[in-house]
Amino acid sequence: MTINLNIFKTATEMGRAAAEKGASQINAAIQIRNSANIIVATGASQFEMLKHLITLEIPWHQVTVFHLDEYVGLPITHPASFRGYLWNRFASQLPVPTAGFHYLNGESNPNLECDRIARLIKQVEIDVAFVGVGENGHLAFNDPPADFETDSPFIVVDLDEACRQQQHREGWFPTLDDVPKQAISMSIRQIMKSKSIVCTVPDERKATAIKNCLEQEISPTFPASILRTHSDCHLYLDHNAASQLSQ
Repeated sequence: MTINLNIFKTATEMGRAAAEKGASQINAAIQIRNSANIIVATGASQFEMLKHLITLEIPWHQVTVFHLDEYVGLPITHPASFRGYLWNRFASQLPVPTAGFHYLNGESNPNLECDRIARLIKQVEIDVAFVGVGENGHLAFNDPPADFETDSPFIVVDLDEACRQQQHREGWFPTLDDVPKQAISMSIRQIMKSKSIVCTVPDERKATAIKNCLEQEISPTFPASILRTHSDCHLYLDHNAASQLSQ
């Protein structure tokens, strides 16, 4: 198994191509069974992909959406809330409501929330997972060394220093101390159960993580390296994110 690698000059071109690939996978699932289930990620890496995805011809009323990860203890009104992000940049921009949208709520009891959302996702097959890769190589909030073994669909994780630094540098939080130390994350095994994965990664600051993902051993030390074992993974990079690749 190998990743289907796609490199573009700009983040805009990258985002458009990733969105078109994902849309084709969603529509194919709908043609087969009149419904589709997808996973949607957040963060700066998904800006361009989501901007294009919401413009494409997809019968969203036949699509159910699962949320990839969320901070523990953060209200939806916080500028860094991933629930708020998904509402503002995705759900509220669609021409019609989705069939369902399963947001993660980490405000009160994250372990109970993991159990709740796990019961829902276990009932369906995920057609497309839209994901990104962090500066430390994380997949969702599975920081290195990531847990490749747990069968739990959602887990509470501790965020490492590199991950928290990234969130601060990107401007989501005014200081490092403001960045939560825990999050709810979809597990690696649950992500890998998706029939198709569309991974979108722009920016030179992700170049080392992408090099490690594609050229180092498949290991929890490089969480996104696990994508190389998936049967239908499509990686979309801009020129900057691909700048350290050997070939």
